[in-house]
This record gives sequence, structure tokens and C-alpha cells, in this order.
Amino acid sequence: MKRLILLLTSLFIFFPLSSTQSAESIVRITSVAHQSFTGEFRNDDLAEELKPTGALGALIYTTNVKNKTWVIDAALIDEVTNMTSDYKLVSNEDGVGSVVAVAWLKQLARVTTGQQVVALAYGNPDVSLAKKLAPSELRNYFAVGQARLQAALGRPVRSEPNGGWSTGKSKVSNELIRAYSDNRKALTRLSQVVDDEQLQSLRTQLSKLLSPQLDNQGRKFYFQSANSAVNTMIDKLRINSGNYQITTSNVKLPVTVINEFNSDVTVNIKMSPTNSRVTVGSFENITIPARSKKQLELNVAVIAPGQTTVLALITNNKGGEVVPEAILSLNSTVIDPRVIWLTTGAAILLLLAAVAQSLRRVRKRNK
Repeated sequence: MKRLILLLTSLFIFFPLSSTQSAESIVRITSVAHQSFTGEFRNDDLAEELKPTGALGALIYTTNVKNKTWVIDAALIDEVTNMTSDYKLVSNEDGVGSVVAVAWLKQLARVTTGQQVVALAYGNPDVSLAKKLAPSELRNYFAVGQARLQAALGRPVRSEPNGGWSTGKSKVSNELIRAYSDNRKALTRLSQVVDDEQLQSLRTQLSKLLSPQLDNQGRKFYFQSANSAVNTMIDKLRINSGNYQITTSNVKLPVTVINEFNSDVTVNIKMSPTNSRVTVGSFENITIPARSKKQLELNVAVIAPGQTTVLALITNNKGGEVVPEAILSLNSTVIDPRVIWLTTGAAILLLLAAVAQSLRRVRKRNK
């Protein structure tokens, strides 16, 4: 019996406990999301959490901080950092947590010095769900989480995607999963032609939608916020829709392309008429300078008068859609010269036939 006890003791000494077994030595610095996708804070609850008596403050304002492994979500650290200066709530009130946020960040850096620190995937998503929906995005969440946490603490930290550090399951409905996937794909398409820090940041923040810590009300709030932010981001690159009246058989119509990003964008523009009344040209390798508009001349040839819709689609160099298409409505009152020649010729033939018939009648009477 004594030998068995000694054997078990030696195993505990020489083989450290895993992350799931040594829960008492792990400090998890995570919380539900507080900041909307447009930058405002949902409420000022985080200010209360950061106080020494709050849920997050109690974890670091304590003397029992040695021999710990700190498992931290960098998205939370970013939110606290954003609180250190003036900030707004969605109610348009001013936040009051600046001082407590500054103190909390200083204390976190102090207590984690010399300790083991593990960075979670940014936004602390349900890892199994994120891996199922978008494995490449999950890799990005881990990479960004590590990079952001290292920048905040000013020292290297660990990132262990297979370490089992993430806990909890997210209860996301199929409808919301589709919304997450649609928003992620929309931003991915846009990022293929746009190199913009805000775009990449928004793409990473979608991870928060998969957090196990969101309740139903919070999940609804952040999905609505994400939808609004993604639509605003996509609308920064667009073609202006318009109505055109055409009175000549060949015309060049002005088409305006807008780029509100802080970098130049090079794209192709595919023009597709919905019927055969007109033929139109397309554009390749069009560069729109940062924060500017560019007017293009669209060549239109009228085949037949009437209404035509032209779909204007911005594509990448492989022909893939970048943003939703614009609609150009064309109304042509022009008769194509070929049609005119055809109808005129027919009229002449009818006239000649009538004259010939009249001559035959006259000759018949004379006989």
C-alpha cells in the first residue's frame, strides 16, 4: 500500500496536471462581449466588473496570484483598452469607467509578470463550432488573439489551439449560423480586393458571435450590430445605380464607382443586360483611388427601343463577385438604322406593288 502511494505521489510530481485537471491553478480572464460592432458599449457593466469587487477585478486584485496559468481573451483586453479614454454607450451617454480601466490593465500586467499566459482565440468563440463552420477563420482568430495579447502585455504569450483551453458550448440557432456565415463570406470576398485594417478587424470580431457566454438577448443584439456593420463596410465599395434615357443608337453613359476605403482598389466591372435590346461593354483592371469616385464611360449600342436593365457587378481578377450588383435602368426611344432600312424597304415594296396593281387595272379597262 505504501509503495502504491509513493508511486502515485511521484507521478503527480513528475507529470504536471493537464489544463482540464488543474483547474485551481488556472485563472480565466474572459467575459461576455460589451462593445458593439460599431464601437459603442452596450452598457457600462464592464466598468463594474473591473472594480476590485467586480468579477474581473477580484481575479487580479488578490495576493494569491503565484504559480498560476492565465488564460486570457484578447478581445476583452481590447474592450478595456478602448475604455481608457472617452467612450460612448449605445444610449449616447458618456461612459464612466476610464479610471478603473486604466488601473485594471496596470494590475493585470503586474500580476501576470513571470507567469504562464495563454491566449484564447480572439473573442473566445466556441472552438468546436468555429472549426466546423470556418477552420481558416478559426486559425485567424487564434493568431490575432495571440498577437493582440502580446501587444497589450508587452511580452510573448502562448497560443495552443489544440490545448483545450476554451470551454463552453454556444447555443446558436441555424438561422444565426447562416447569418454568421453570410457576413463572414461577404467580408472575405471584399478582402480579396481591399487591403484595409478596419475591414480585417471587423472580420475578426465576428468571432464574438460564437461566444458561449452570450445569452439569447445578447446574441440577438450583437448579431443585429454585426449585420449593420457588415452592410456599412460593404457599401464603401459600390457602383451608383441610375436611370438613363437614350435617344441615339450609340452612346457613352457615365457610370460612377465609389471607393471609401483608405487604400486604392483595383477591380473588374462586368456589365450584363437582361435582354437583347442593347449591347454594352465591360471594364477590366479599373483602379479607384482611396476615398474617391471614378466616372467610367459605358459604351451602349441600341438594337431595339424599349426598357432594359443592366446589372453592374464588381468582380475580382478571377471573375468572382466582390460586392452586391448595382442596377442601371435604360429606356431607349431610338430605332436602329437597320430597322429603319427594313421598314422603309418594305414600304417601298408595298408602294411598288400597289402601283403595279393599278397599272394592271387600267390596262384591263382599256382592253
